[in-house]
Amino acid sequence: MKLLFLACLSPKTGNCTTAERIRAHIESAGHTCELRDAADFKSSAEVASLIEQKPPFEGAIAIHLFKGGRLLLGEATVPSENTQVPFGVVFGGTDINEDVKVEQKRAVMEQVLLKARFAVAFTDKLKAEAEVFLLSQSSKIYVQPQGIKTEAAQSFCWSEFLRRSGVSGEDVEDLHVFLLVCGLRRVKDPLYLLEAFSEWHTENPLVVLIIIGPKPAHCAAAVQTLDEPQHQDICWACLGRPGVSTLPGLRSHSTGPWCHGGQHGIRLLMSLSVTYCVLAEGSG
Repeated sequence: MKLLFLACLSPKTGNCTTAERIRAHIESAGHTCELRDAADFKSSAEVASLIEQKPPFEGAIAIHLFKGGRLLLGEATVPSENTQVPFGVVFGGTDINEDVKVEQKRAVMEQVLLKARFAVAFTDKLKAEAEVFLLSQSSKIYVQPQGIKTEAAQSFCWSEFLRRSGVSGEDVEDLHVFLLVCGLRRVKDPLYLLEAFSEWHTENPLVVLIIIGPKPAHCAAAVQTLDEPQHQDICWACLGRPGVSTLPGLRSHSTGPWCHGGQHGIRLLMSLSVTYCVLAEGSG
């Protein structure tokens, strides 16, 4: 089956990583999946034209009901009989936390959910909220939790990892290390975690937070989502904060270079805690 997959593909975001993972799974099952950035299309008519190309697409998937799903409805919000293909959608946190607050967007999302063959929510909470804010289509919504696959890298060096993270000391084996894998973006509320972990580190020096992912200065997509005061606040907060360190990425033993942790997984030899903080899940 030839499938069209629409998603927001801003580099080094959860949306992009999730879309690539889903695409790889679909193709491993023997299907053809063409992943396209929803931002590249200005209207549903453009997507309809793409779907009709030869050979035509037989189905479609979209992440985010409004950002991606609306492009699968045909012209405007009225499906066209000769261009619409069967499609499914994946809820993004932005759908429920932000877009439902705008009446025009909510109406479009209800049309998407009504026409979709199925919808996927990553958590029971997200499904429950969708049933509250949108037209009840409970039988269409399936909960499929996301997971992180980890594997030990034989070449991984714990002391080198800590050194690159700016963590030093003799009692590294006794450290309580927490990882936050994300870009420093407003939606992740990093300032809250920085302050909380700094206070905790002051009380217990063995507690440290390591942030793995692009800093604002190295992630243009993230910088564009921040106004200048917010950008400056985050940049300054990361400098010299006791108990908090940042690392651009982890070395993948399969690819060699240091990469964004969210894209290549966390390959560690010892047990760590992975923490997650977000204001509006999935709004990357």
